[in-house]
Amino acid sequence: MEKLSLDAINAKSEYLVKKEEDELTFSFMTDNMAEIFISFEKDDILQSGIVYQFGISNPQGTKSPRDPKVRNTILAIIEEFFNKNKAALLYICETGDGMQKMRSRLFQYWFSIYNEREEYLFLPQIVYDEEENENYAALIIRKDNPCFVELVSEFTDTVNLLNGKPE
Repeated sequence: MEKLSLDAINAKSEYLVKKEEDELTFSFMTDNMAEIFISFEKDDILQSGIVYQFGISNPQGTKSPRDPKVRNTILAIIEEFFNKNKAALLYICETGDGMQKMRSRLFQYWFSIYNEREEYLFLPQIVYDEEENENYAALIIRKDNPCFVELVSEFTDTVNLLNGKPE
């Protein structure tokens, strides 16, 4: 992953973003004292291009209700990622507390009001596990990505394969 510029991120974000030691994780503190971590991890589930798994975590579980500054800060980080990388992002909602559907809806809403959304494809999907639990995922990719068609097709095929019932 090409190094993201903290100056570029902080010029657009509403919270002060810091880079963690691993260079692939960023963090910020909200007005409600929630420490939010944004991480990027190379993923090899899709082979047609460069893909990173994108994560949002709040390890302390501190509430940050209806804070548009969180959205704007996260979108500033995503925008800088795409400015520096010809890659796709896989967003998989955390499932540990059963709030994955709410997280998915919130992230879809954030992206739907993002000013630059026309430059991107945001493709949300539901993947069912062995117990028929819903896992929410999305592919986020710029429409000018050189592997756009291949990655979208492979993502869709992978979701269909994972959701297929074994015979």
